[in-house]
Amino acid sequence: RRRLKRRQEKAKKVEFNIGESNKRRKRGLLDDPEESDDDNQQDDDDPMSMNQGSFVDPDSIKASDEFEWITAVRCSHKVRGFGFVPGREKSELVRIVCALSTNALEMHKIVRGKEHQGAILAENAASIDMYGHPTGIRAVSLSSDDALACTVSKNCTKIWNVQSRSLIQSLSPSVNSNKSKSSCYGLCTTFLPGNEHVLIGTREGHLLILDVSSGEVVFVEENAHDGAVWSVDIKRPSASDSSVSIVTGSADKAVKFWSVEEEDDEDDEQLTNNPILVHQRTLQMADDVVAVRYSNTLDQSKRLVFVASLDSTIKVFFDDSLKLFLSLYGHKLPVLAFDASDDDMLLASGGADKTVKIWGLDFGDTHRTLHGHKDSITDLRFVKRTHNFFTTSKDGTLRFWDADRFQQILVLEGHTAETNCLCINKTGAFVLSGGMDRQIRVWERTKDIVFLEEERERELEKVFDNVGRNQAETADILNSKGDDEDGEGNDDEPQTESAIRKSITSVSAGDRVMETLEQADQELKEINLFRKNNPGKSRPPNMLMLGLEPAQYVLWVLKTVKNVELEQSILMLPMRHVGRMLYYLIILLRSGHSVELCSRVGVFIVKIHQNQVVATPSLETPLRELVRLIQLRLRQARDDVVGYNLAALRLLAKTAACQKQLNQFGPSHESQDVWAGMGLGSDLAAAVRGRPNKKR
Repeated sequence: RRRLKRRQEKAKKVEFNIGESNKRRKRGLLDDPEESDDDNQQDDDDPMSMNQGSFVDPDSIKASDEFEWITAVRCSHKVRGFGFVPGREKSELVRIVCALSTNALEMHKIVRGKEHQGAILAENAASIDMYGHPTGIRAVSLSSDDALACTVSKNCTKIWNVQSRSLIQSLSPSVNSNKSKSSCYGLCTTFLPGNEHVLIGTREGHLLILDVSSGEVVFVEENAHDGAVWSVDIKRPSASDSSVSIVTGSADKAVKFWSVEEEDDEDDEQLTNNPILVHQRTLQMADDVVAVRYSNTLDQSKRLVFVASLDSTIKVFFDDSLKLFLSLYGHKLPVLAFDASDDDMLLASGGADKTVKIWGLDFGDTHRTLHGHKDSITDLRFVKRTHNFFTTSKDGTLRFWDADRFQQILVLEGHTAETNCLCINKTGAFVLSGGMDRQIRVWERTKDIVFLEEERERELEKVFDNVGRNQAETADILNSKGDDEDGEGNDDEPQTESAIRKSITSVSAGDRVMETLEQADQELKEINLFRKNNPGKSRPPNMLMLGLEPAQYVLWVLKTVKNVELEQSILMLPMRHVGRMLYYLIILLRSGHSVELCSRVGVFIVKIHQNQVVATPSLETPLRELVRLIQLRLRQARDDVVGYNLAALRLLAKTAACQKQLNQFGPSHESQDVWAGMGLGSDLAAAVRGRPNKKR
């Protein structure tokens, strides 16, 4: 009956005007086949249809019989999830809360329309926007007093109070073009002197000045560049020069210099003194400009301008004459970020090649290349009055470096996506970072002491934890067991794999073994030189090697390595150390010291480096000698161990039989000599009793 009633309601809607539009729309896969009026009339006249409604074949039920399209809910952005909420008013059927990809919530209510009876509509009831950015953050900057922070993302600029972590202004900068407003995609930003205005460079090539207090765009330099403005930097005024200059770098292969002046409007009764930009000079480059920055000196004759372009070079110019001073080559991929130290002695740069290079600004030489990031480096900033700097990368980490010792100090993890930008306050007390995860993180300096060795070990542990066995090869080995139904497997495929995992202790053990081999080789050279120069004299022992011979010292170091880490430490040996290890193993096997340990190390080395060892002609003779000694010593060890165990078993059997006789006949029974006829045991018994050894 319920299904019949639905069909009748559908027929009435078709007769109404709303149903006329539904006829013309394209039929979907879930729609019922069209029925003629005669069939509907026959169903209405047939009284048996009412009785047979409850006995419907399940196979004949369609999705449209159970699900009926009511209306569509349209949101402002992509929907990530939704939920149903009961309606509050009588006219509301239900409310739907949608979670959007822009960190916002929208509530839509489903109501019945007033104009057309039975029409159901979806209306936007409310929306909740978060304080954060709806998209990834591209740039962040601090005011001169470190009280305000400006962050820029797509079509959105926000001003924050750093101390309270609260939002002050949320701006949407736009440009009037063709009598319509078009939003701008911000890429870089900086505060102007006075901290009342913010300068923003956009992807469209515009330069915008925004008022922090009112949130309005007070000045627009449309088409300042023909391409995206990737970088902007400001030259702070000094005591001798009170002018403020701006330098911008763009994808149009141009570096432009601007002066900041106050707007002079005589018609305006209220003098607002809004700043404006006046173009001064242009420096044309051969490739797209990625980053540009001023040096930190206040001396005009020594001030430099650094420019990074897509040709993977950094060019240094004099600010007053724009003459080329240095060209820095070394990066394999374009440089994305750089910064000069506070004393202009060092320049640190990072690029898409995942490396950080430290340059000297005296001669343009490379001091050191630092590795650590797993992806492109996006931003770099020096801490004031130090040679320490921070870097951000697309791997989501923030790293702290020491440019004097060329060491990595800290790795700060917190972002869940690419980290694009950072800024540091004057004292280095805190760092702001932003990324594509739409987060702005504040990193504060603490009084905790950082130990570089512990940080390095912690980082190595994380690296080793992430390194696992090749799961694809392991799965192939496991699945290969069920592939051959006839039970004929391929003998060439491996049936097992080494269950070895790299750890810090195994790495340190491998380094210690390599150092031992090098030290032993050096000791052999010194011994040979001493014997050549001083024939007939004995050389004093080397206390650094515990007074041992080179081969004995190598054996002592191998014994200090744990059994579970021995194979992994041997795996770290390069090919040039393999031959030396085989040489010392041959010496140890000839003297019969630690046959089991030497045989284990020798067999493992040959097994791992089989192809290289066989293909090396110089290792053919040592390899033959090693095989001969291993077979000889293992055979002797087997005979000694088996004979010793057999003698012990005979002794236990005689002792048990003697004890059994004592229990049966008492102490008066004549005791037997359990050591008699035991071979080596009889000799030991004779030695213990002080009797002469009897040969049998």
